[in-house]
Amino acid sequence: MATLSNSESETGPGKANDSAAQNQLMDRSIVAGTEPDEPSDPPTTTPTTKGSLQLPYRPRVAAGWRIPGVGRYKINQWLEQVRAVNALEPSRRALTDPQIRKAALSLVYRAKSGESLASLLPETYSLVREAARRKLNMRHYDVQILGGVSLFYGCIAEMQTGEGKTLTATLPLALHSLQGKGAHLATVNDYLAQRDADWMRPLYDLLGMRVGVVLTDHSQDDRRKFYAADITYGTAKEFGFDFLRDRLLMRAQGRAVDDFLGAGSHQRWKSSGDQPVQRGMHFVLVDEADSILIDEARTPLIIGSLGDEAREAVIASYRWASEHASEFVYKEDFTIEEDNRKHELTARGRQRVRGLSRPDAIRTVPLVDLYEYIERAIKVQRDYHLDRQYVVRDGEIVIVDEFTGRLAEGRKWRDGIHQAVEAKAGVEVTVPTGQAARITVQDLFLRYKHLAGMTGTAATSSRELRRIYKTPVVQVPTNRPPNRKRLSDVVCSDMMDKFHRIVEEVKGVHAVGRPVLIGTRSIDKSTTLAGLLREQGLTVQVLNANEIEREAEIVSYAGLRGQITVATNMAGRGTDIKLEDDIRALGGMMVICTELHDAARIDRQLIGRCGRQGDPGTYRQYLALDDEILRNSFGLKAYDRYKELGKRGRFSNSMASLFRRAQRKVERKHFRDRMALMYHEKERTRIQREMGLDPYLDSAD
Repeated sequence: MATLSNSESETGPGKANDSAAQNQLMDRSIVAGTEPDEPSDPPTTTPTTKGSLQLPYRPRVAAGWRIPGVGRYKINQWLEQVRAVNALEPSRRALTDPQIRKAALSLVYRAKSGESLASLLPETYSLVREAARRKLNMRHYDVQILGGVSLFYGCIAEMQTGEGKTLTATLPLALHSLQGKGAHLATVNDYLAQRDADWMRPLYDLLGMRVGVVLTDHSQDDRRKFYAADITYGTAKEFGFDFLRDRLLMRAQGRAVDDFLGAGSHQRWKSSGDQPVQRGMHFVLVDEADSILIDEARTPLIIGSLGDEAREAVIASYRWASEHASEFVYKEDFTIEEDNRKHELTARGRQRVRGLSRPDAIRTVPLVDLYEYIERAIKVQRDYHLDRQYVVRDGEIVIVDEFTGRLAEGRKWRDGIHQAVEAKAGVEVTVPTGQAARITVQDLFLRYKHLAGMTGTAATSSRELRRIYKTPVVQVPTNRPPNRKRLSDVVCSDMMDKFHRIVEEVKGVHAVGRPVLIGTRSIDKSTTLAGLLREQGLTVQVLNANEIEREAEIVSYAGLRGQITVATNMAGRGTDIKLEDDIRALGGMMVICTELHDAARIDRQLIGRCGRQGDPGTYRQYLALDDEILRNSFGLKAYDRYKELGKRGRFSNSMASLFRRAQRKVERKHFRDRMALMYHEKERTRIQREMGLDPYLDSAD
């Protein structure tokens, strides 16, 4: 999430415009519930002033209201509210700082007295805009005000990279905080939460609003203090674990939870000791909404209970299986189900297990359990690789998030996979624990009364967001028309052929002086490509999960003249890449995509790093016939066939459509998995409620 330094050269409120042009804006139709088949940039129309608004084109509803015409009606309403905000701007500029704080306090009084927040929106947003202008030297553009309006009404706002989502977030957060029930902003990591809160703090201070930041290393007392603030920044993970810890605390104190067993008897409550840190779930604004609400939707947040009594036997079993996994032969000793990558021993494989020597520590382990240990170890041996799926830091396995490319601190794979990876890597094996409390990210955010989100890539997943979270997706216009050009795709025989072609193109672009950003799918591939570039005498910066501490620094330099940056799909997400003036004259930044990801959203996020705020930029997609997307989509047999075509040289750039089709197939599979998760979670919750159980605390292991 990145904020731009806003100019004050906008068309001022009250300035009349051509009525025909205004009518043309109002008459443009919007089809609600539609979704583009391919990722596309916004239409490149000439910006025109529309009734005191500076918009390059009309907002679009990617997925919203099923009744025809409702989307268009709501967009028109929101545009009127933006005009109302603009109309108040001259009077706000005439106020002194104490008068601004007094006006904000009066809004708090009116909100707590029962006045609807919708009626207070123009006054609140105009105050926030003026506070930002004075304290941050940033003025919300009209498109940011429009984005803030859509967020207040519970939408997912798609705002392109560099359009100032950090600044836009201050609008709905300030408005919802007026009722005194708290407003949360959930982002992807502690760094962004701390940075954004500190960045926007002067704005909130002028309005008399308290800001808190909940970080991983905070104590319970600190958390309670920060949740009590008007606005709280933090990560989805911390919000979820605090919810579970509060739930466990209330049960320990004999306090029933209102939403499933009534309020309970206050005589049984303990008045001393620990108290819950959260004060309720009123409003949450999810930053990088596609990453949190979709990619992490299947991730359960679990607080473990006591460890297994047979700890030593379990550890010995994992290590024993890891030592012997390489002895098993594919198709002879085990088979693989392509749909779910399940590894299963054949009759010959089970016979081989029975013939293996076993240490004394695992002689009492049932044979059927040993089969499962071996199957897990084989799966880990083939599918989980160092610097792709995980890294080793301080003697521990840390997962590399497959979608963001960042380290997923504190997360573990389920079903014994994490312990099998630990045994493979030779680090300490952590015995799997039972569950004291459990909630999915999906269920966590559905508990909030008001939910909104913002991201640069939501249109391609708009139907899923609407279906699961009941949040319409609105594509907010860019402040300036986009100036990003797509170059033709290049299909190569294999990975190394692709990398050598990329090196040649980078050399040509670098010679001109343009900066280049290259995106890869994994840490090891980013390291390999960077090594090839350095062999050509080029200076390269590498941005991946191993360089997380220098992320902001590397990204800040990525737009400099002649800079070459190789990144995993994280690509500095949440940080702007700004260009110098002479770079714009040369054609802007060049983005090279080395491989399609499982979700088109991730590719769009990388592409969005160039051409921000009307800057020029180009991007090209490179593909190879041994790319993972083909194996994940079509299976091993078809994958081997395509690799053979590559070896024979029987391919052309026209095969790029094959890769897009494979990507769509994988996206559909992941969508079905997420929908199945939602169904099973709902059924589990329903059954437990009918039994009088707490679905978050009384979960089976």
